[in-house]
Amino acid sequence: MKKNNINFESRFWSGRSKLSPVALGDVFFQFHDLATAKERLNLMMQYTVQGKTRIPEDPSVVFHFHQSLRSLIRAGWCLRKKSGKWIGKAVPETGNPLLYGSLSEEEYRDPVRVFRKAFKQYRLEELEDFLSDLVYFSLGTFNHLPERDIVGPYLHLIKMLDAAWLIVERKNRKKSFFNLCHRKMRFIYRRNPESFQTIL
Repeated sequence: MKKNNINFESRFWSGRSKLSPVALGDVFFQFHDLATAKERLNLMMQYTVQGKTRIPEDPSVVFHFHQSLRSLIRAGWCLRKKSGKWIGKAVPETGNPLLYGSLSEEEYRDPVRVFRKAFKQYRLEELEDFLSDLVYFSLGTFNHLPERDIVGPYLHLIKMLDAAWLIVERKNRKKSFFNLCHRKMRFIYRRNPESFQTIL
């Protein structure tokens, strides 16, 4: 069976080229916190629709954001078929609705659904083209809008940011829990190695 390998092209903006999809999400949110990423995407959308004025952000910042978000979209494309231990199981209980962001209750419990829905409706190339249009039209002054649909992909990207952040957050929480358990076990062993003999 042939693997669907895809290059995230993350070396330019992160300095790292070999990352798993979840690790790429983690690096993305080290560069752009969730609120800033959503605000910047929203601002780019506003200036694309206005057309008469340019976005006040430095073009290098916009380009860096484009490169990193494109990598995140590609990582999301890989995540769409993942589930279980690799990605973190779906959370059975409902959380605080304030934490959902743009996600529904079902998407909050299983954030991978967001990527499945997005890539069922749009091809990877279509989302990347939308992102390129957003950069192009927000950095210039034009009398017309992009010819393709821009609202649908925008809404999916907002949801993808929330879902990616949630996946990374849950993965980091799980990792820190295991690290804490490991530290406690080492501490207990140093203080009383005989107790481990009785367990074994």
